[in-house]
Amino acid sequence: MGVRSNAMYMAGLASIGLSVASWLTSETLEDAGRDRADRWGIFIGQWAPTFFAVGIALRIEETHTDKRSMEQETLSESYSEGRMPSRAGV
Repeated sequence: MGVRSNAMYMAGLASIGLSVASWLTSETLEDAGRDRADRWGIFIGQWAPTFFAVGIALRIEETHTDKRSMEQETLSESYSEGRMPSRAGV
């Protein structure tokens, strides 16, 4: 889909900041009390672990994709030069 792991890490950090901002805004601008402000802060604060987990999953996928493309290049170079690829490490 074109989403990189760094974007998810940044979204996680942004959600932490948004959590604090929503808590402060809710506490100062609403007359609902501190309980409601706490709920807003906790609700938005729960997004951060999800963004970080998706970022980690994407980083793993990016690493494996890079490794597979390097292996493909090595194989195609070996075949184009007329030699058989080595089976070391298999």
